[in-house]
Amino acid sequence: MTLQFRSGPIVLALVILGWTSFCSGQTLQPTPVPGPGHSSENSSENSSENDSKNSSQPPGTTSAGGGQPAGQRSSALLPGSVSGTVVDQSGAVVAGARVRLTRPGARAAQSLSQDVISDSNGEFSFANIAPGPFQLTITSTGFAAQTSSGTLGSGEDYIVPQNALGVADNVTDVEVRLSQTEVAEEQIKIEEKQRVLGVLPNFYVSYIPNAAPLNSRQKFELAFRTVVDPFTFVFVGGVAGVEQAQNHFAGYGQGAQGYGKRFGAGYADTVAGTFVGAAILPSLLKQDPRYFYKGSGSTPSRALYAIANAVICKGDNGHWQVNYSNILGSLAAGGISNLYYPAQDRNGAGLTFANGAIGIGATAVANLFQEFVIRKLTPKVPGSAKP
Repeated sequence: MTLQFRSGPIVLALVILGWTSFCSGQTLQPTPVPGPGHSSENSSENSSENDSKNSSQPPGTTSAGGGQPAGQRSSALLPGSVSGTVVDQSGAVVAGARVRLTRPGARAAQSLSQDVISDSNGEFSFANIAPGPFQLTITSTGFAAQTSSGTLGSGEDYIVPQNALGVADNVTDVEVRLSQTEVAEEQIKIEEKQRVLGVLPNFYVSYIPNAAPLNSRQKFELAFRTVVDPFTFVFVGGVAGVEQAQNHFAGYGQGAQGYGKRFGAGYADTVAGTFVGAAILPSLLKQDPRYFYKGSGSTPSRALYAIANAVICKGDNGHWQVNYSNILGSLAAGGISNLYYPAQDRNGAGLTFANGAIGIGATAVANLFQEFVIRKLTPKVPGSAKP
């Protein structure tokens, strides 16, 4: 039996089959099922908000939802300022005060200190200061320096609390100088320790060439110190013994009475000669009764200097002049001795001038010993007098 095909239905069937195969190759995206209370309206709003956030991000950056590290999300530190007002303890503003800002610790090596001067209202300000700890030092004339510290935050305008400046302690440098009288007093104390062989007083010699001059009180004190020295009594007693042994001044007689008279006359000579020649006349004539040790130069020049000092002396003004004190003192002592020596031993003016000449000669001999011998035998000599 012969099958007859109809071409129209067959073509239609092939077209339908091909279309079905094509559609089956497409994958459909599943549509999320909205949760409770979630409407399509909310979904559209969230979508729009996300789009706007993504569009505001700079090129090359990732949003927070994209997993960016926290360190990269923080903003940079911003500089700030430090300001304040300088006042004193009464609350009055202090203009012209110097305010210094420094960075302590590790920042000190990285940041140089800054200085500003407070204005007429006592105000000061530091701008563009990096955040971190800082220290302020405020100084002003008449006030004690003040130091404060603080910590500046990022972008902060730090106002320093008012701390009143205290008045500076009065510190005065005083140069203390001894007066001429005080210097002379110290030098006299040294001279009073000068003893030949540690025993014989040697008070009237100065081993300091530029020694301070003595005033009248010091001249009398030195004279009194000499006449009451124990060695003076021993020396006068020895001379009186020799005179009695040789029967000098026979009018005094012998025995204890004669010795006492000789001792009294000898001590009276010592007191009169010392006070008149070394205290009274030097005070009136402004002359120094001491011998000033030379200690340098040739032997003849030193010998001539020693002998000349019996008739010349140094004045209180430091200049050399005729030694009227010693010359007139020797004559005065000789004249006074006429009052208590035996009548047969008095010779009026002749004895007076003779005793005066003897006194001047004795002074010259004593000066020679001072210049060449006695200094070596005196243990306590000022250091400035050593050669």
